[in-house]
Amino acid sequence: MYLQRLSLRAFRNYVEQSVNFEAQKTILVGNNAQGKSNLLEAVELLATLKSHRALKDRELVKEGAEAGQILATVDRAYGSAELAMTLRTSGRRTIALNGEGLRRHIDLLGTVNAVQFSSLDLELVRGSPESRRTWIDTLLFQLEPIYARILQEYYQVLKQRNALLKSLYKSESQSPDSIADQLTQLRLWDEQLATTGSRVTRRRSRVLKRLAPLAGDIHGDISGGSETLDITYRPNVPWTEDDPEQVQQAFLAKLEQRRFVEQQRATTLVGPHRDEIELAIDGTTAKAYGSQGQQRTLVLALKLAELKLIEEVVGEPPLLLLDDVLAELDPQRQNQLLEAIQDRFQTLITTTHIHSFDAQWLKASQILTVAAGTIHTYP
Repeated sequence: MYLQRLSLRAFRNYVEQSVNFEAQKTILVGNNAQGKSNLLEAVELLATLKSHRALKDRELVKEGAEAGQILATVDRAYGSAELAMTLRTSGRRTIALNGEGLRRHIDLLGTVNAVQFSSLDLELVRGSPESRRTWIDTLLFQLEPIYARILQEYYQVLKQRNALLKSLYKSESQSPDSIADQLTQLRLWDEQLATTGSRVTRRRSRVLKRLAPLAGDIHGDISGGSETLDITYRPNVPWTEDDPEQVQQAFLAKLEQRRFVEQQRATTLVGPHRDEIELAIDGTTAKAYGSQGQQRTLVLALKLAELKLIEEVVGEPPLLLLDDVLAELDPQRQNQLLEAIQDRFQTLITTTHIHSFDAQWLKASQILTVAAGTIHTYP
């Protein structure tokens, strides 16, 4: 997979800018807040339909403009693809693939595969369970694009069920018949939650089973074999066999068990929206006891494992987006990362300086400067 060209119009701090990528590695050099990360963010949007830095499309559109656009040309083993994404300050975004508008945006998933590594990824270790759920879900979007639809359906059911629980919580002013009707509806939503939730949890479990040994081996190499990384999936609804009916029955049993508490709290307490992914080093939870160096090693191992897994599943190496992380890694971890990359993955790297790069790397890389949303050839 190779990103040939990227064009931005009214995106973040870019007015209009195009970049032709001419080497396997591109280093983007510039001071902070000049637009380096914005360029990587555009690639992330094409790969996952999401940005880890923005919740609303209007945050991505340049101030004063009504719409922004990302255009890209990507070479794949099966041919080239032209992608276009238009983001609006109000209204729905539109997406086109090879000049054809996509009615379902998730149909773009899988066209571009990318792994991003930034300083914000330390939240995988330090942050809430939600940050780790988002991480594994984003990976699944690229490995199984249909998963985006499955997860969307689950959260739609969850939203409707929560609305019904809130209504039941305020049932003092309602008639007995109305309450009985709502309790009947709740049973129906239980079935829907069990069906959609089982699809989510089973896929999360399967991908973590494939990712964990890869990350463990990489972590062992980086740490010189002195530490052991364990990744454990802790589903909110425990289950043993990867069988749809059995997992759904486990859901229904726990929903019945938690029914009274859910009605008292007016929210759904059962389901994959409450899953946890436990990261541990030598049996100790990394979040609580891992040093900063250990946490960085762990995240680096996860990202390199993502690269390998996507390449295995998709059949092509994904893009690698490194957002100002080399400066935060010590020389040993830098060398491990650069050695893993070599020429296998097209890599876009942002940095405030290039002094930490090996001379051979600089010679083999396309080096660009970024200043105030404008990109030039270095120096």
